[in-house]
Order: sequence, then structure tokens, then C-alpha cells
Amino acid sequence: MRKICRFALLTAIPLAALLVVPVAAPAQEPPAVDSLIRNLAPQPATHSAFTFDRNMLQVASGFLNDGEGPPMQLDSITLENYRYQEPAFYVPQTMQTLVAMLDAAGWKHLVSQHAPMQPVMPGASPQAIEPQRTLTDLWMHFTGMDIDNVLVLVRSPRQMNVIEVSGDLRPLDLVHLSGHFGIPKVDPDAVMVPAPPGK
Repeated sequence: MRKICRFALLTAIPLAALLVVPVAAPAQEPPAVDSLIRNLAPQPATHSAFTFDRNMLQVASGFLNDGEGPPMQLDSITLENYRYQEPAFYVPQTMQTLVAMLDAAGWKHLVSQHAPMQPVMPGASPQAIEPQRTLTDLWMHFTGMDIDNVLVLVRSPRQMNVIEVSGDLRPLDLVHLSGHFGIPKVDPDAVMVPAPPGK
């Protein structure tokens, strides 16, 4: 798996800018999100997935918490990997629908800074784009000051990774989780910024 970009919580982006959602019950992803993610690239893919449930996470909670605040209250972590035999191209309209659906459900969207795209090979659909390098999208849903759900989407030419975390999380918990359970280590050189409207 590719590295997760540094979360905006470790950059100059103020946390207050992300907390414009009123206090609500823990979020559920809209039902169509999984289908949209599966169809971001139309090429056939080898798919693998694994979920750590609450019991498994409770057993591991000791080494995740390094004495900084109360233990993490994790409900589940799901890791998915899609591998493509040929360089993948991603359909912008599908991505736009995914972004709009999560935005309407109150999720805050962050993207990796400086992530250029290039057209796909001649003859391919003009609506499809291929990443020059890894693209990371991060969505967070808040209940008050705490994060209750995180969705990370990492797209690269030959694979796509999806990481979903649910529970009662503090912003710093996201950093502690990186490098565990197959979640990539935080990349100290990357920066996550709020996505432009509609992106």
C-alpha cells in the first residue's frame, strides 16, 4: 500500500475550518459509496479486503495507545485493495458523484496537494484520466470535536486502496493508527488541504 499523506491536522490548516458540521449521531456512509468506489476505474481488478472488528481492535488497543489521552474507541477498520494489470484510468464523473454524495452527508473532504493528472493514452475515453503519481483523498465525519468516521482513497496507476475507520476518534488518533493494521505510515512530506468546492 502507498503512504497516506499527512493529515491536515498536522499542517497549517486550522482544525476549526473542518468543524462546520453540527453535532450529530455517528455517520453512516451513503449506501452507494461502495459501488461508486468499485466503478471509479472501469478496468478489471483483483480485489482483496479485510475488516478488523471491535473485538480484534480491543485486543490490539494496548500498543496503539502510547499514554496520550484515553484509549481509542474503535469500532472497525476495513482495508480494501484493487490491483490492475494495466495502468488504471479513473472516470471524473464517477469521482464527482462520490464527492457530492459524501458532501451531502456531512463529510469533510481533503485532498493531496500538488497532484497533477494527465490524459490517458490516445483512443481512450476523453472523460477518463490517469494519475501521474499517487492521489490521496481523505474524508472525515465529526461528532462535536471527535471524528466518528474516516475514509481514505488512494489512487495510483496500478492500484487503488480504500481504508475505512469508524469509532470515537480524536484527531491525533489518526496519526497513531498509521503504520498499524496494514494502514500505510503517514508521509511526513505530503500535505492534505481542503478540497475545492465540488472537487
